[in-house]
Amino acid sequence: MTALRRYPVLVALGVAALFMIVPFLIVAVNAVKSPAEYSQNGPLSLPDGLYLDGLKDFWERVDYSQKLLNSVLISGSVAVLAVVLSVLNAYAIGIGRLRGRTWILAFFVLANMLPQEALVYPVYFLSKEAGIYDTRLSVVIVFTVIQAAFGTYLLASVLGRFPREIVEAARIDGATKWQVLWRIVVPVSRPTLGVLLVFFFVWTWNEFLLPLVMLISNDNQTVSVALGVLQGQRLMDATMTNAAALLGLLPALVFFLLFQRTLTRGIAVGAVK
Repeated sequence: MTALRRYPVLVALGVAALFMIVPFLIVAVNAVKSPAEYSQNGPLSLPDGLYLDGLKDFWERVDYSQKLLNSVLISGSVAVLAVVLSVLNAYAIGIGRLRGRTWILAFFVLANMLPQEALVYPVYFLSKEAGIYDTRLSVVIVFTVIQAAFGTYLLASVLGRFPREIVEAARIDGATKWQVLWRIVVPVSRPTLGVLLVFFFVWTWNEFLLPLVMLISNDNQTVSVALGVLQGQRLMDATMTNAAALLGLLPALVFFLLFQRTLTRGIAVGAVK
């Protein structure tokens, strides 16, 4: 790319980065600002010092440690289970060449496009009938299926272009279907699986509507639900709201930064292909 073409792209990327970073900085600044400072100087002023009572009050009011544990357990379980389910489905559709492959993929796309509002009552009724309502297991099952629908569609397209010569060579050497899957297909597809794992974790972490309906007990609620419930009760001022937003955002941000290299590697592999 020539310099004449490179600079406009860099400027556009810089502007896009500012649009993403500035709101986060405003939240971080206001989270450590006292309510008096916020009322006197507004949300764009810098704090005179570190006021951590907003963070401490939110942590104690919602029992943040328990909410954080719930969110990590649910998001982590969904990410791992959805990737495993996606691999199994995609292996059968992409490499196994199932009949009606196009229609099956269309069904998965349609299932993924359904609005969550349409799922509220069926999911609520089924979980009540199964006796798992208001448990973390119910949310894990629901979101594993939802995320696996997208993962199956994406992975089936990737595995549909998997080199057939490698699979045939493994079968000639006596490898079973399971051995081909776990010893050849999964290691080769690891960058794509890593991208899906990161996406599934972050998407599930940010979910609000279905966890709000399915998790009514205080001990089972996630971070996003606790933030919304406390805000709805009008128990938070502006600085505590920013503190709550910061505490809700930081774990997902840390997870994203830890797996940033995996995400970059997966996207780069997809671009090369």
